[in-house]
Amino acid sequence: MAGIDTGTGPVLGPQKRVLGFWTCWSLTVGVMIGSGVFLLPAVLAPYGLMSFAGWMLTGAGSILLALVLGRLASRTRRTGGPYIFAHDAFGDLPGFLVAWGYWASLWIAVPAIAIAFVGYLTVFIPPLANSPMGQAGVALALIWTLTLVNIAGLKEAGLVQIAMTVLKLIPLFVIIGLGTVAGSPDNLPAPNPTGEPFIHVLAATALLTMWAFAGLEAGTLPAGSVKNPEKTIPRAVIIGTITVTLIYLAATAAVMMLVPAEILVESTSPFAEAARGLGSWGPHLIAIGALVSTAGSLNGNVFASGQIPMAVALDRLAPKVLARVTPGGGPYVALIAASTLGSIVLVLNYSRGLVGAFTFLLMMSTLAVLAPLFISVAAEIRHSWKSAKGWAALAALAGLYAAFAIFGSGLEVLAWGLVLVALGVPVFYWGSRSGTPAGA
Repeated sequence: MAGIDTGTGPVLGPQKRVLGFWTCWSLTVGVMIGSGVFLLPAVLAPYGLMSFAGWMLTGAGSILLALVLGRLASRTRRTGGPYIFAHDAFGDLPGFLVAWGYWASLWIAVPAIAIAFVGYLTVFIPPLANSPMGQAGVALALIWTLTLVNIAGLKEAGLVQIAMTVLKLIPLFVIIGLGTVAGSPDNLPAPNPTGEPFIHVLAATALLTMWAFAGLEAGTLPAGSVKNPEKTIPRAVIIGTITVTLIYLAATAAVMMLVPAEILVESTSPFAEAARGLGSWGPHLIAIGALVSTAGSLNGNVFASGQIPMAVALDRLAPKVLARVTPGGGPYVALIAASTLGSIVLVLNYSRGLVGAFTFLLMMSTLAVLAPLFISVAAEIRHSWKSAKGWAALAALAGLYAAFAIFGSGLEVLAWGLVLVALGVPVFYWGSRSGTPAGA
């Protein structure tokens, strides 16, 4: 299937191995560092200093997951990441459901990130803050611009991702430096403003902060287009995750020391607030960096939203049309489908308001990506249980972390997650009844 269509239609991808370490690294780092770190200080402010417990738990858990994903990635050269890991270990239906849930996490993430982009754009266009229709219009325009970039081809999408990832690190390091020099411990919030038991706060903040690590698996997705993927992908995913963990902790501490807690709770652009210590130009500088960062994360998620359905289609578990690519390797049908669904989700959720919509969408997306990661962990345990006890134990710890974050999502998010998975079952069997799986 990973070759040329026997008819006269477009080629089926992937076709060439054109991506290297830096593209995989930028996918991992670039998808993780996006709207999460730039908006989460405001989302976490109500939890006070106890939110750092969530950051540390998710950082440690994410590094464990990165190690497991790296080991799984070292065994395959096929595009699909978590889908491939589940399919190879457990078969067609589990593999399909993992792909279904993971794909959903991507087109749910896309509008959430676009919302965060609009939040920082209000620094330059203040009236936009009071115009939900205008916010939705800008978010939709961004989604479809980056969809067109990814349709153009793998090389174009990779170059955009590398450039945006490098640029997005600049404002983070500026804020970390400013917090070190000008921050005050007096601005730090109370340890536990909610008064809730520690375990409840830890569960809530773990899920919220896991959003900022969602994407650590992105570097595993395009294996079919990566040079020497067995070595390149594990290095990119593990190095990227460790680096991001350190940056998140330092940047969040800096913002909390620079912005009083009562202001931080209400802010839609906390890093811009933190940058006021640089002078009148500070918020604008940081806002530009945040716009680049969120756009880069959005580009990575759009990229991934095309790779997953293409991988499933290449295995004849989804309609073959989803594997069609442009001459540059962009899976255009899959990309258009994902961005259309993301656009619908964006419009339907804007009634919650900017921060409310962002919070609900990030929780739904995080749940949808945690489940495939949990199955990936199970695949590693199954593979290493007899031959590598140490790796099996490490995978078990990663699985406990993923399960903890899943159950911290709350009943509403869990219920919608179960509905999402349930919808995938009839889709799978509907395709199977046609004689060739899923309409292939």
